[in-house]
Amino acid sequence: MESGEDHTGEEARLASAEQEHHQTPFDLVGGAQVVRQIVDRFYDLMDQESAYARLRALHAPDLDPMRSSLTGFLIAWLGGPRDWFVEHPGVCMMSTHARLPVTEGTALEWSDAMRRAIADSTVDPALGAKMAEALSSMAQGMIRPAARAD
Repeated sequence: MESGEDHTGEEARLASAEQEHHQTPFDLVGGAQVVRQIVDRFYDLMDQESAYARLRALHAPDLDPMRSSLTGFLIAWLGGPRDWFVEHPGVCMMSTHARLPVTEGTALEWSDAMRRAIADSTVDPALGAKMAEALSSMAQGMIRPAARAD
């Protein structure tokens, strides 16, 4: 093409290829709707199954605020809109949970419920396994030293 000709088609193709190359985990899981479904499934499991009773006991009776907060956090953590971090400047997940008596048992319950919630979603199993592994590591990091002998 000569200088001055319309490059719109080629530019659009390149922009599309670049966008596909830079997809975030948020994009790959299917966006906010899928994250919300995972969080809802996670809290439903925790609320309804006795296997998660110790974990449920650490939470307030009304789980709606936690559903909203965890959804926002995971959206941002996965590379989506960072609204949760803007609304909670300087907040760290570890310090937020520092007051809770997180034990090895409750961390395992959290990890298991989250793994199941992800597995029950439309997320690609390989990506879901990576997410579950990373979130499990985070849960393990929240175990209080005094609570390690669970």
